Amino acid sequence: MAGRVVTIDGPSGAGKSTVSRRLAARLGFRYLDTGALYRAVAWSLLASGRHLDDPADVAAALTALRLAVEPGPDEFVVTVDGRPVGLEVRTPEVSQAASRVSTQAEVRGFLLGFQRRCADISDVVAEGRDMGTVVFPAAGLKFWLDAAPEERARRRHRELIERGETVTYEAVLAATRERDDRDRARELAPLRPARDMIVIDATAMSVAEVVEDMASRAGQTWPELKKGLSSVN
Repeated sequence: MAGRVVTIDGPSGAGKSTVSRRLAARLGFRYLDTGALYRAVAWSLLASGRHLDDPADVAAALTALRLAVEPGPDEFVVTVDGRPVGLEVRTPEVSQAASRVSTQAEVRGFLLGFQRRCADISDVVAEGRDMGTVVFPAAGLKFWLDAAPEERARRRHRELIERGETVTYEAVLAATRERDDRDRARELAPLRPARDMIVIDATAMSVAEVVEDMASRAGQTWPELKKGLSSVN
């Protein structure tokens, strides 16, 4: 791990993606959306008709999956068969499938190398579920970003409606709670903060407030960043 790494873990819908992108831009790091990797795997499995809960079938599919993570100007880009993944991996169906396959050791092991190589390329803000515990345990700064389930469901529902999807808030809230329960109960990388993580409850905080708090802590961790941080205020 040659670069500086900030990890942002937490449950679905806490705002990790938005916060991570803005924090990466603020620090001059590249953003790594590890959820996109799991979604890309899940989308590929669904498209090929694989059995998501059959580890042998999933493992066989992984050997043929042409997945890559390429460094872009501001973030790492996930591609399948040479094409960047887009909104097709952001549907509720793919989200639930990603949560299911993420419990499998074969999938997590397959993606581990892709994630760790990113830190060999540049400074990284990595968001996911086990960034600070499994993928980058030696990261210089680790956050756990959380929010109440109702608030996370409201944000996710608004996002889906803006994309033109027809879904009720009640359905999104039920899916949020179901995913939380599954992710917390899994044996492999269960959803919970580690002791060395800084916990931020963003239920009543704006994105700007969360980013400013994290950027300030990054400046304390790496004093050489302070000059650059102050120049954009």
